[in-house]
Amino acid sequence: MPMDYLRTIENAQFPLRVESTHDINNVAVLKAAGLVDAEISGTPADSPSPGEPEVAVVSGITPLGRKALADHREGGNPTKWR
Repeated sequence: MPMDYLRTIENAQFPLRVESTHDINNVAVLKAAGLVDAEISGTPADSPSPGEPEVAVVSGITPLGRKALADHREGGNPTKWR
C-alpha cells in the first residue's frame, strides 16, 4: 500500500533510488497524489517492448506528504490529503 511505503521512507536520506518494481509502483502512486517529488525513468518491467530497467529517484516528501503522514499518525482521514 502506498501509504505504508510513504511511512517506510519517511526518514530516508534523499535522493532515494528505488529499483524494485513494487516500490516503483508505490512511488508512482505517491507522486500522482502529490505526496512525493520523484522522477521515474526506464521501461516498466511488464512493458511489451523491453528497454532500460525502470528506476525511480525520490527527491523528497512534499509538504502535502508530510501532512498526510501526520494525519495518518493522528488517526485522521487519509482520503483528505488534497
